[in-house]
Amino acid sequence: MEESSRIAGPELRADARRNRGRILVAAREVFAEHGIDAPMATVARRAGVGVATLYRRFPTRDALVRAAFAQQVETCGRALTEALADPDPWRGFQRLVETVCELQREEQGFPAAFVAAFPDSAAEHAQARERAERDLMTLVRRAQAAGALRADFHPSDLAVALLAHCGLVTALPHDGAASRRLVAYLLQSFRAEAAHGALPPPSALSLGGLPLAADGSQRQRPSRA
Repeated sequence: MEESSRIAGPELRADARRNRGRILVAAREVFAEHGIDAPMATVARRAGVGVATLYRRFPTRDALVRAAFAQQVETCGRALTEALADPDPWRGFQRLVETVCELQREEQGFPAAFVAAFPDSAAEHAQARERAERDLMTLVRRAQAAGALRADFHPSDLAVALLAHCGLVTALPHDGAASRRLVAYLLQSFRAEAAHGALPPPSALSLGGLPLAADGSQRQRPSRA
């Protein structure tokens, strides 16, 4: 009996790690296909585990979403930090936009997850978003002061650009060339030298209000069940 216990322990831990890995892969696939409000049971079936096993590993939907896209969130945060640290504010802005759009292309479930379900605490979520928006505005002002970013650029312009790119990668998920070309067009339109004449008033969109569901529809923040 003692020997059986010694053997079973590591095997169970390895099995638990495999289950967790399968669940996270399945979650990213399901969220990309059906949005982050897809049933948890759908994720469990895709992963080949029971619903009870899924809930033991991830007791809430937010916990699952956060774990599934933890690496992408870290990448976004690092990209914003590096953009602010870049002595060339336009280069920092450009790399930030390219990084976020690349994440949109690689993980189609990520945009909705990022704007709708991080983190568990609503207060913490609001604080993190406000901090990111302040940092983005700092970057925008620096790029404008350097004469690189057009003076009439508005933060909602970035939200519109991300929404346009999200629509492209939803329609053409495997066309990296189209994605990169659209991003290049958008960035060129943001340059100060591209400003010829007045633009219409900016949109009321914000990064926190983008309709970035997998099917292009507006989705509400999912329940925590």
